[in-house]
Amino acid sequence: MRITSWNVNGLRAVHKKGLFVPFVEEFKPDIICLQEIKSKKDQNELDLPDYEEFWNSAGKAGYSGTAIFVKKELQVLDVKSGFPEEILKKYKLEDDKYGDPNKEGRVLVAEFEDFFIVNIYTPNSKGDLSRLNLRFKKWDPAFLEYVSDLKKEKHVIFCGDLNVAHTEEDLANPKQNKGEHGFTKEERMSVDKMLEAGFVDVFRHFTPQGKGYYTWWSHFANARERNVGWRLDYFFANKEFLPKISGFRILKNIFGSDHCPILLELEV
Repeated sequence: MRITSWNVNGLRAVHKKGLFVPFVEEFKPDIICLQEIKSKKDQNELDLPDYEEFWNSAGKAGYSGTAIFVKKELQVLDVKSGFPEEILKKYKLEDDKYGDPNKEGRVLVAEFEDFFIVNIYTPNSKGDLSRLNLRFKKWDPAFLEYVSDLKKEKHVIFCGDLNVAHTEEDLANPKQNKGEHGFTKEERMSVDKMLEAGFVDVFRHFTPQGKGYYTWWSHFANARERNVGWRLDYFFANKEFLPKISGFRILKNIFGSDHCPILLELEV
């Protein structure tokens, strides 16, 4: 089984460039997780007859949102959007000056017989770090509690744009960016807590050390051509599920967004 994750930074834009369908045809993913779709289903001209589509679009037009496309021969048992009510009440996510992040289409869960797929688009902390408190004190612990609860039922894979480079090896210029959004100690600590809770960064499972493996590049100064980037996109799985995971790839040669897709291979 192949599962891909891609922050498309506007699904309509990637499709209009003629780059999305060729990506699907080349890699033939069984499950496609998308972030920052920036649209609703009825706003798209995309036609993927082999896939069933599940959307969690943001309430705000042209913003955020996630989607999961699943090959029709796979049985999807259930689909859930956003956090459960008990987690929303516990962490009071709606108390944010930018708006309720749970209404931004940031979490979408598909349940299969043997595992959950959790597609996430983590809120950006903002250049002035004005959303860092929401993220570190509320969103990140709420998300970790949610996937930990799911793990009590069956295996969990979660993927998407986490908007953080975890270690100094996960961005080209760590010294210059220390303390900047996406590389604060708080954001990095949240990833540490995921690891402590028994989830594994699948890329680092296969590639424990090494720089130069990035999934996002700025549009400025030919950053992508020079590979001056950040690894912001991840697959995590509970450690008990690792024997079923046979491979991982960063698809750096797939264009259309400032992020590239990542691909996980699963033996089921």
